[in-house]
Amino acid sequence: MSKKRLFPLLAVGLLAIILTVTTGCSKDSKAKDETVATVGDEKITKDELYEVLVQSAGKEALAAMIDDKIVTLELKKEKVSVPDKEVDAELATYVESAGGEEAFEAALKQNGMTEKEFKENIVDFLSIQKIIEPRIKVTDEDIKAYFDENKESFNEEEQVEASHILVEDEATAKKVAKKLADGEDFAALAKEFSTDEASAVNGGELGYFPRGKMVAEFEKAAFSLKPDTVSDPVKTENGYHIILVTDKKAAKEAVFEDHKEEIKQLLLDEGIQAEYVNWLDEVKSDYKIENSLLTK
Repeated sequence: MSKKRLFPLLAVGLLAIILTVTTGCSKDSKAKDETVATVGDEKITKDELYEVLVQSAGKEALAAMIDDKIVTLELKKEKVSVPDKEVDAELATYVESAGGEEAFEAALKQNGMTEKEFKENIVDFLSIQKIIEPRIKVTDEDIKAYFDENKESFNEEEQVEASHILVEDEATAKKVAKKLADGEDFAALAKEFSTDEASAVNGGELGYFPRGKMVAEFEKAAFSLKPDTVSDPVKTENGYHIILVTDKKAAKEAVFEDHKEEIKQLLLDEGIQAEYVNWLDEVKSDYKIENSLLTK
C-alpha cells in the first residue's frame, strides 16, 4: 500500500489506497472470487469491485500514485537534511491547529495514522519545501501589494478574554456565585459545576473573542465587564453563565511592518504550492513510466 500522506502537496485519495489493496489482491485467483457484498442470493466479488473502481476513478487514482512514487524517489535522490527541531516545530503547529494534543491524537486515529507516520510525512513535506523554495522569489513590492489589497483582514477587532461557568438552572448559578463571593477559585468551580465540558477541563477558559462570536446576552455582559471582574448569572438559550473577564484588547488598525514577515511566509507557501506542479512535471521527465490504464 502507498505511504499515507496528509499534507496537501502529496495527498493521495482514498480511492487510490483502495485500488492499491484491490490490485494486490486481484493477482490471487481466490481473491477474485472473494465476496465483498451480497444482495439476496446475488454476490458482488472483490474483482468486480476492482473493475468498477478502475473504470470510475482508476486513471486519476493511479496517476496520483505514480506522482507519489516519483516524489519518494526524488527525495531519496536529493538527500535533503531536515533537523529534528524543524520537524518538531512543524508538528507543534498541527497540534495547535487541531486544538491540542488530545484533539490531534483523535484526528490521527480517525485517519488511521500514528504520530511516527505523521512525522515521516512532515519530513517529506519539509524536504520538498527546501527543494522548491529557492525557485520562489518574493519581493518587498509583492509583500506591500498584498498588504495594501488585504489590509482590512489584518486589522484587529476589539476582543475580550473570558472564562465562564455554565449551569442549567438559576438556583445552581446562584449557588456557584455565592461560592465565588466567598473566595473559592473560579477555575476549580468551573471544573466542578460547568456543563460546558469543552471549556470546563481548562477551568472555563474561552480565550479571546471579538463581537459576533457568542450569543447576544453573553456577548453584551462580557464586553461590559472590566478585566478581573465576575458577572452576575447571565441567562441565555444555553443556560445560566457566570462570566469572568480576564483581559481586553482594543481595536487596532494594521501596520505594515507588523505583518511583513507573516505575509512573506504566506506568499512563499502559495508559491511553493503552485511551483510544486511545475517541479513535478520537470522531474517526471527523468523517469520511464508505463501506465497500462492510459491505453484502456
